[in-house]
Amino acid sequence: MKHTSAIPSKPNDKIQPATLKNDIGDGHDREELISVAAYYLAEYRGFAGGDQLSDWLAAESEIDAVHKNRKDIKTKAHTN
Repeated sequence: MKHTSAIPSKPNDKIQPATLKNDIGDGHDREELISVAAYYLAEYRGFAGGDQLSDWLAAESEIDAVHKNRKDIKTKAHTN
């Protein structure tokens, strides 16, 4: 079930994500993680200043970095 409360809406669909290919499910899980992270970024600054696109892009970078680090850890664990 999708969480629909007070989470900023996704930026314009015409904007391409920074990373088109991902390994987090079918892409829907990744978008949900980014959406929640963007909400918390906006909440942290008190929902004042900034904009949804900036929050989305910052959250996208953070989620992708965490996912990349997680993949690196799994790869190292399987090679030992």
